[in-house]
Amino acid sequence: MARSKEELTRMGAPHQQLLAAIEKRPFPDLSNGDPNASPLDIRHDRAAHLAALRHLYPIPGPIPDQVKETEHHVPARDGSSIRVKIYVPTTPPTDGSPLIVMVHEGGWSMGDLTDEDLNCRMFARDLGAVCVNVDYRLAPEHPFPAGVHDCQDVVRWCAATASPSSALLPAELRPGFIVGGASAGGNLAAVMCQLSRDEGLTPPLTGQYLCVPALLWVDAVPEKWRAEYESRSTASYDPVLKLQPDGNDNLMTALKPETASPLFSPLLHPNLRDLPPAYFQLAGLDPLRDEGLLYERMLREGNGVPTRLEVYDGYGHMFWTNWPEMERSKHFVEDTLQGVRWLLRQGA
Repeated sequence: MARSKEELTRMGAPHQQLLAAIEKRPFPDLSNGDPNASPLDIRHDRAAHLAALRHLYPIPGPIPDQVKETEHHVPARDGSSIRVKIYVPTTPPTDGSPLIVMVHEGGWSMGDLTDEDLNCRMFARDLGAVCVNVDYRLAPEHPFPAGVHDCQDVVRWCAATASPSSALLPAELRPGFIVGGASAGGNLAAVMCQLSRDEGLTPPLTGQYLCVPALLWVDAVPEKWRAEYESRSTASYDPVLKLQPDGNDNLMTALKPETASPLFSPLLHPNLRDLPPAYFQLAGLDPLRDEGLLYERMLREGNGVPTRLEVYDGYGHMFWTNWPEMERSKHFVEDTLQGVRWLLRQGA
């Protein structure tokens, strides 16, 4: 059933720990006050902002004694190639490694392989997983659905390439083949699960990790869900994600998506059954909160998909990457590991 007003109010009340962190280090203006800043300028400034914080992350850099990292290029359907980074545990589990494909955040127009380094290193080190980190092509240079196609091409390549004897992807997919991501990456992960099910991917995906995902654009919300889709207009305290209530955001101008297509709004797919188990991490202040709550409910109540949900009351979109020194951020990363471990148990 839908969340009560009391629950939503509790989720959306800013936490004092976050307010103190913001006062100490406000989230920067990635346009540097320039209303004409280009997507490329904003992309560069975002990368520099996050790079300056990574020394505070639980795994701040490579751990070569525990995880081997290499780069590879996967053929794309248009004749180009997609850069990926592959992480292989130096001491794999005796019963074989699962495979986890991670897709980075950044509004489909920003981000790179460094954004998922932490998770991939952690999953390889602590779960014995082989990880593939996808550097899909970005808007505005590559508008929708280029990123969808790139991620699908990588997932297909993983399914065809991985095996316990593979020198490149030494993984066993049948018990563990997960795709995940945050924000735009969570959107793409959800879409990958739907596409893979629809096309009968073999081996099939066994889990999806959906972290603060974008799942339903505001101009495509069906009337039946409008009462549950409030955070886009009420989440005014989020320090990172500032979206226009009508959906006319600059990122839409760059991406040019079909907002009513399930390739962009996966909540609109007509069939949500037979999807892999889903682990959700949502933030209470996040404008994307309610579409995450709605998708989790639809999967679990309406379509029999096993789910695990954690909501971080009073915290905003991508808070753990922007204020990694907070205790709640450290707990968030620990929860990520436990949630993905849960996903692996579902596929076993």
